[in-house]
Amino acid sequence: MTSRNPANASPAILVRRLISLTDLTSLNESDDATSVQALSLLACRSPVRPAAVCIWARFIPVALDALRNTGIPVCAVANFPHGAAPTSGAVAETAAAVAAGAAEVDVVFPYRALLAGDTQAGLHLVRGCREACAERALLKVILETGQLASAEHIRLAAEIAIDGGAHFLKTSTGKTQPAVTPDAAAVILDVIAAAGRRGRSIGFKASGGIRTIDDAMVYLTLYEQRFGSDSASPSNFRIGASALFKELLTAAVSP
Repeated sequence: MTSRNPANASPAILVRRLISLTDLTSLNESDDATSVQALSLLACRSPVRPAAVCIWARFIPVALDALRNTGIPVCAVANFPHGAAPTSGAVAETAAAVAAGAAEVDVVFPYRALLAGDTQAGLHLVRGCREACAERALLKVILETGQLASAEHIRLAAEIAIDGGAHFLKTSTGKTQPAVTPDAAAVILDVIAAAGRRGRSIGFKASGGIRTIDDAMVYLTLYEQRFGSDSASPSNFRIGASALFKELLTAAVSP
C-alpha cells in the first residue's frame, strides 16, 4: 500500500500525533514512587494524551493514583529485562500486574532459548502470558531484536509471539545494544503484514534508543509506507521513550 511521507504533515500536527503514539516510559533501577508520580504528572500535563505510561509493576498503584480520571492506561513490564525467567515466573508477573490494574503488559520473549534452538519456550511463555491477560489487558511481546541479530531469528521470534497470542510485537527493552534498528523493524513489519493477510491484526512498538523526533519519524514512516498514510494509531503503533516525550512537549508549546 502506498503512502505519503508522514513528515508532510505540519510540524504541529506531527508533534501531537507522535505524543499520542508514545508510551511514556521509565524503567530505571533508581525509579521510586516519587519519580513515577512525576512521570505520571508529566503525562497529565501533556496537551495530547500519550498512549500509555510504562513502568515497573511495583509502581502500578502509584501511577494509577496519579493518572486517575485521565484515561491514560498504565503499562507494566514482566520478565524484564533479561527474558530469562521460566514460563511460570513470567506468567505470574503478568497475572499480578493485571490484577494490580495494568491495562497493558510488555513481556520479554525468552530470546536466549530461541537462539539455543528451543522454539517451544517462547510459544509457551507468550501463550501463558496472554491467558493471564485474558480480555483485561493488552500483551506486548518484546523480542529484543538486537540480541536475536539475524533476520531469520527475528522473523521466527515474531511468528512465535503471534502464534502465542501477542497483541503487539515490540523491538527492544532498551537495556542491550544494539537496540531498535530500521532493518529489524522492517522484518517485524513483514511478519505483521503477513498476519494481517490471514486476518490477524497485530500492533508494532518501536523502542530502545529513540530519543529525538527524527528517530521516531524513521519508524512512523516505515510503518505508514507499508500500511498506508495516517494508518498509525495507538491501537496499532507505539513508540516507547522518555527523552523523546520531553522533546515533543517542548515542541508542542513552542511558538
